[in-house]
Amino acid sequence: MITKNFVSVTAMLLCISTLGFSQKQPLRLHYDKPASIWEETLPLGNGRLGMMPDGGVTNEKIVLNDITLWSGSPQDANNYDAYKKLPEIKQLLLAGKNVEAQALIDKDFVCKGPGSGGAQWGCYQLLGDLDLKFDYKEVDGAPVKFTNYQRELSLNKAVAGCSYEVNGVTYKREYFTSFGDDVDMIRLTADKPGQLNFSINLSRPERSVTNTADNTLQMQGRLDNGTDGNGMQYLANVKARLTGGSLTKTANSLIVKNATEVIIYIAAATDFKNADFKQKVKQDLASAMKKSYALQKQEHIANYQKLFNRVDINLGATGENQETTDQQLISFHKEPIKNKDLPVLFFQFGRYLSISSTRVGLLPPNLQGLWANQTHTPWNGDYHLDVNVQMNHFPVEVANLSELNLPLVELVRGLVKNGERTAKAYYNADGWVAHVITNVWGWTEPGESASWGVTKAGSGWLCSNIWDHYAFTNDKAYLKSIYPILKGSAQFYSSILVKDPKTGWMVTAPSSSPENSFYLPDGSHASICIGATIDNQIMRELFANVITASETLGTDAAFRDTLKLRLKQIPPAGVINKDGRIQEWLEDYKETELQHRHISHLYGIYPASLITPDGTPELAEAAKKTLNVRGDDGPSWSIAYKLLFWARLHDGNRAYKLFTEIMKPTFKTDINYGAGGGIYPNLLSAGPPFQIDGNFGTTAGIAEMLIQSHAGYIDLLPAIPDSWQASGEVKGLKARGNFTVDFKWKDGKVTSYKITSTTPGKVKVKVNGVIKMVIVQKA
Repeated sequence: MITKNFVSVTAMLLCISTLGFSQKQPLRLHYDKPASIWEETLPLGNGRLGMMPDGGVTNEKIVLNDITLWSGSPQDANNYDAYKKLPEIKQLLLAGKNVEAQALIDKDFVCKGPGSGGAQWGCYQLLGDLDLKFDYKEVDGAPVKFTNYQRELSLNKAVAGCSYEVNGVTYKREYFTSFGDDVDMIRLTADKPGQLNFSINLSRPERSVTNTADNTLQMQGRLDNGTDGNGMQYLANVKARLTGGSLTKTANSLIVKNATEVIIYIAAATDFKNADFKQKVKQDLASAMKKSYALQKQEHIANYQKLFNRVDINLGATGENQETTDQQLISFHKEPIKNKDLPVLFFQFGRYLSISSTRVGLLPPNLQGLWANQTHTPWNGDYHLDVNVQMNHFPVEVANLSELNLPLVELVRGLVKNGERTAKAYYNADGWVAHVITNVWGWTEPGESASWGVTKAGSGWLCSNIWDHYAFTNDKAYLKSIYPILKGSAQFYSSILVKDPKTGWMVTAPSSSPENSFYLPDGSHASICIGATIDNQIMRELFANVITASETLGTDAAFRDTLKLRLKQIPPAGVINKDGRIQEWLEDYKETELQHRHISHLYGIYPASLITPDGTPELAEAAKKTLNVRGDDGPSWSIAYKLLFWARLHDGNRAYKLFTEIMKPTFKTDINYGAGGGIYPNLLSAGPPFQIDGNFGTTAGIAEMLIQSHAGYIDLLPAIPDSWQASGEVKGLKARGNFTVDFKWKDGKVTSYKITSTTPGKVKVKVNGVIKMVIVQKA
């Protein structure tokens, strides 16, 4: 029931001034030993450059990354005769001959050439390895004995470090990837004079040349473009500044002897949209070395904290957990109810990863964010469009990092022209389309196999992400800039619909549910169908958003009317089958894998708002049954998605169970498509192998347990689990409509809250089960 009275938030609770947040506990990952595998190293990044030091005592390996470093090159792999086969494919599908339709698609309706398996498609690659080899002057080659080892990453400052003692000397290292002068920096010190002796080497497994000139260590090369071999160029320069001692060089290394302090500067760049990349490297290095280390660090922290410090969360913890992070993971998995620290740490780690892996004007985080230790990353380190890149951005709006959605917006904007060609080539359709995968080269074609490659939900799903930025900001100038993207996607879906003779609905054909398959009545199985549920849900959300945008901008009345008609013609957001579950396909096919990792037919719950406990209770109950059959295990991203679903269904305890499931410790790095998941000692999520979407999806899930705003009002504590109810407080989370929300609770009840906005107005707020209309004061 909605109360009719208007209440001023700031006047409503005079005690709001006492909302005061408790003293911040330091947010850090910390360990008592060096990393022995890459999945134990600490990720640092400034949205362009990445660095992962292992903190080794005698040998340290620091993996370096640049988010723009890709092999491959632009290509046109469209089959421009594919559309000629479309009538036959549709006829086969409408006749129930799915297997034959899928065979025809494999023959004539996929991309030309090897697709994502080809060299021209490309992959995200590591930049290189910085190796530091230390000499502690041990006698007769005796092994180095070290004590009091500590290694940590401060999330509050985006600074990592390690310290230890050897032969009575305390050694310290500090690392950060600067948000100031855009370089990697490492500071090494000894507490006794002249004790630093080490070499600095720079290399990568292939396509590189390393040399030294003027006391600068330089690595440069060119990746394979898949045609003539002359692909993307890169350059990395390393310099060192010493206090005491001497710096010499060999042909391909720098040698430090008898120093007390050494500051290492690493500047790197590629020629991706930057013909003057070599000059940038030179300028970045020169600029950084003009400043003192203290000033560099101060500027870095200040710039980083402009983003990170926007949000505080406390779930009732009373002090910092003293266990090392790897041990804390083990302890949490044994007794998840008692630990209030790890959910907060993991949530803020997700925000840290977002800030560190993307920046306005560059690329969005890929499957591994921007951290990779191979020349051929798993799944090419690409942008999967059937949940993964979207999940990378699920938390950014609610977690008050709104501008970090913009790199994805620009990636999508860059797909439109290619997507228009693909729409014509395969569907003879209006608008634009992208299928399952893309890269930095603008790929929009189907993949190389019908079983997964012709799912065309990707472009519509991307439009959901870019719409979210408008929904959270109310920025009409931004809406105007993305309207052609949204409209073009809606034009595509609207123009490809055909009438299903069984139901009378207008449906997509061919269609498929991402990466899944089903049994046909004769026992054969297929992936290709008509009107998969995710297509119907994406169209409903997209058409409604374009209608709203058209009305807001005062444009395209005729197209708006077309979409309103389409909403009456397409299937509903969900169809409940005889088992009481939401069907994944238009037909009630038997699933080939009941616990399949993808749960695409619940898109209507999240990220969309088509299915809600209040608005569509029958579908919400059917969704619960669907999730119970699907199970709680899977790759980490799949577990995170289920967490999000249960949070939207207002079951906080089940959502928390999913959180405990994802937080299970693992060291596995094999490629996994089924049950497994887990978290590495450095808190990066495992598919396995490392996939960053599990981190981001879980971050979004924690936020959804605390606040939701998709159902037409701000809902405080919509899915709080029993273990968090005693007390807690939140500051700085965002709600749709450009609202910033702070609140505090005790015994599961909100005791005080504050909502502000840059634009005064009114908003519905659900507090302790009651919806109120609130007047919001200007921030």
